[in-house]
Amino acid sequence: MTRVCIVGAGAIGGFIGTRLAAAGEAQVGALARGATLEALAEHGWRMDTAAGRLQGPIAQVGSDARALGPQDLVVIAVKAPALTQIAEQIGPLIGPETVVLPAMNGVPWWFCEGQPGFDGYRLGSADPSGRIGEAIPFDRVLGCVVHASTSTPEPGLVRHAMGNGLIVGEPRGGGSARTERVVGLLQRAGFDAVASNDVRRDIWYKLWGNMTMNPVSAITGATIDRVLGDPLVRGFCSAAMTEAAEIGRRIGCPIDQGVEDRHAITEKLGAFKTSMLQDVEAGRPLELDTIVGAAFEIGQKLGLPTPHIAALFGLARLFGRGRGLY
Repeated sequence: MTRVCIVGAGAIGGFIGTRLAAAGEAQVGALARGATLEALAEHGWRMDTAAGRLQGPIAQVGSDARALGPQDLVVIAVKAPALTQIAEQIGPLIGPETVVLPAMNGVPWWFCEGQPGFDGYRLGSADPSGRIGEAIPFDRVLGCVVHASTSTPEPGLVRHAMGNGLIVGEPRGGGSARTERVVGLLQRAGFDAVASNDVRRDIWYKLWGNMTMNPVSAITGATIDRVLGDPLVRGFCSAAMTEAAEIGRRIGCPIDQGVEDRHAITEKLGAFKTSMLQDVEAGRPLELDTIVGAAFEIGQKLGLPTPHIAALFGLARLFGRGRGLY
């Protein structure tokens, strides 16, 4: 039976862990601590959905990776600011054939690896000290994009709102047997999982869609409908997205959608609170570096002017620092 460990059993980690455990094909454990560890140990995996409560057994749970041992699949679902510390703790989970699947927001630390013009370049916004890249072997990683909205009303319990999509692919592009194995496991657990031949492009597309909505909503406290309902703010977001699309074109991740077309899709969410606004309200650290900072950094590396991205990053940083969230 496949051994899976969820590192970061919060809203997304619990979402993935519960579906996998409930399907019964994998032994699903967790690296956790505090109240989340206690809840998982007592109740197992739990998620409330529109169809009712979904539950699954937890194979093992602990705060020390050495006690959990090597896994077939390690899903990392922590907030980006916590990844450096976590990466240095998960070595015992990674065996000779382990696949590491980071299911996180923003641009991952490996994004520039092996790309033209970025030889030997470390993406400082995602891996400021270089310790993540040192701790997690690049050849063990599969890229992942999550399209789902979930929350944790209490430790160890996930509430699923919408979305069930997972995109998985090789960081260097193309297909592979291990990608198909992971996608198959996820599909059989009920996910709308697909294998991508260009997961970097999928990552950039998602970033393009949320790199303005997330920080603008966090700064203003406004839901999506109010952000896009203000002509000046809408125009600012459009300008930043246009800059990000040009970066994408330069790095082989072109965006095949117009800004207004994307806004029209986003507007359908209505009075929706972004994940970053929810983080502000909950007093959680903000993932500004991997969502906005990475786009700014890559633009700087390419020599592209990105005044709107720069302004957004600066304002969001200042906002976060003033509240102890960055």
